[in-house]
This record gives sequence, C-alpha cells and structure tokens, in this order.
Amino acid sequence: MSENAYLIIAVIIAYLLGSLSPSSLLARAKGIDIHKEGSGNPGTTNTLRVLGKKAAAITLVIDIFKGVLAVSIAFWLTNETGAMYAAFAAFIGHLYPIEMKFKGGKGVAVAFGVLLRLDWKLALVMLAVIALTVLITRKVSVGSLVAAGSFPFICWYMYPKFLPFGIAMAAFMIIRHRSNIKRLINHEEGNISFKKKVVDEKVGEVLREKEAAEVAAGVDAEKATSAADEK
Repeated sequence: MSENAYLIIAVIIAYLLGSLSPSSLLARAKGIDIHKEGSGNPGTTNTLRVLGKKAAAITLVIDIFKGVLAVSIAFWLTNETGAMYAAFAAFIGHLYPIEMKFKGGKGVAVAFGVLLRLDWKLALVMLAVIALTVLITRKVSVGSLVAAGSFPFICWYMYPKFLPFGIAMAAFMIIRHRSNIKRLINHEEGNISFKKKVVDEKVGEVLREKEAAEVAAGVDAEKATSAADEK
C-alpha cells in the first residue's frame, strides 16, 4: 500500500476518533440531550454544569485521550507529517462530528491531546497559559480564547513545522467561541465554580425554610381568625 493510502487511512481514523463525544453519550444515558442544556456545547465545562464533576472529568480525559490516540496511530501508519494531518483531522472531527450533524465541541481538550503526542513541551506551555488565565479571570472561555490567540506565536517559536495547522486550529477555536465572546462583551459570561451544587443546595434550603415559615404563619393567622369568629 502506498504512503498516500496510509495517510488517508490515518486521517479518516483520526477524524472518527475526534468525532466521538463522551459527554453526549453520558448525557444520553441519563435521558438528557446535552445540546439542549446549559450552553448547548458538549464540552467539559457544560458537562460540569449539566451532569456534574464526575461526568466532566470522564469527558475531559476521553477528549484528551482520543487526540493522543489519533496522533499515535498516525505515527504508526505514516510519519511526522502524517501525524500532523491526523492531529488536525481529530480536531476537526471533534468540532464537526458527522453523526451529530456537525454540532461538536470547541476543541480545547482534543487540541491539548494531539499536542501532547506531537510535542509535549508545547502542550504543557499551552496548558499553563489556560490554567493561569482561568485562575486570574475565573472564566474558562477567557482561558481558551487567550490560549487560541497566543498559540500561533508559541507554536512558531516551539514547533514551527506545525504552524500552518496551528493557525487554522486557533482560528476555528475562536470561531467556535463566538457565543462566549458575545457574552463576555455583554458581561454575561459566568464564572467557573466547582461549588455551584453546594451553593444551589443552600439556596434551596433557605427557600424551603422561608416557604415553611410562610405556610406556618398562614396557618396561625387562619387559626386566630377562626378563634375570633367563634368569640
């Protein structure tokens, strides 16, 4: 079989691996359509909001792993150039999966996965950019956008061979975050919080106590009225 045939096979496998959506499968198992809940994005952040920390962790790990696996298979079948094409194919598969009518995620986790296999040092630098930005702003979308905007420059310095793919990936990632950009401009983008469930439970408890107090007050008032009528 020719080198071009192996390259095509590697790219197809990468796209199919990238199109796998763990969050959609986890949500479907609970009778939920992840595309109709929260932000509608089948990514880690929305999975955290809709399904909780465990499902979000599973989604993150699988999204990263499928990127690593796609590039690893490409290295086995082809060479570094083929692996770079496969990396981009896995990224596109995640963004535009054919079985979900091309409605996929935003590509941050799978991008980290493919970079981890291509150049782990570059991957860790990008992870540090995201982590530091999220730590400062408490907004995952800002971390992703800062990483996307800086990626071509960092890629040019650390892994120039991948620069054409890096520019394309950064552009796609920014486009996929356009709804986040609108919310950021309108000051409507929420902060990330792993304590949301606890806060919601406390708020619910306060509301239930308030409702119980109001009901009790209503019962007391009714009794008082009845007693006055009897007199």
